[in-house]
Amino acid sequence: MSVDLQQAIRNSIQTEKNAMNFYQIGASHMKDPAARRTFELLAKEEREHAGHFYKIYQGNDLPSLEAFLDAPADAASGWMASMNKVIGVDFTEKAALELALQKEKKLEEALRETAARIDDPAVKAIFELNARETHNHYLLIESEYARVMGMVHESDMDTFVRE
Repeated sequence: MSVDLQQAIRNSIQTEKNAMNFYQIGASHMKDPAARRTFELLAKEEREHAGHFYKIYQGNDLPSLEAFLDAPADAASGWMASMNKVIGVDFTEKAALELALQKEKKLEEALRETAARIDDPAVKAIFELNARETHNHYLLIESEYARVMGMVHESDMDTFVRE
């Protein structure tokens, strides 16, 4: 594997950790139990995503995955800087969910762009898997956002359309 590919994998491990910390911090500020559970679930899944990348990383600059992920959050990361701005102003579930939607959309795009440039089928598959799972995160957050905002849930859409 090329050094550039290994750097892309290393960057992805860091990004997934940043996303995990984003959701952990967001969850700790939420008053709505369902929204908090959503962010807790997302934090757990971001941890799993980091593990997918860690398994294919050939560098030796990281301690164990657990030690790396359990280290303090990088406050300078884009994920944490964004969350800290929301927390510093007037934290609401709505604001945190809107921010999460933006972050997940950008991450999915970046993962797909990176996957498109990778020749190694096994590594490409990890990036594509994480892109799909990131898209699923977007859908989950979108659904939770609709609930928090009191919007019609997609499962009730037919009922409202027929009436």
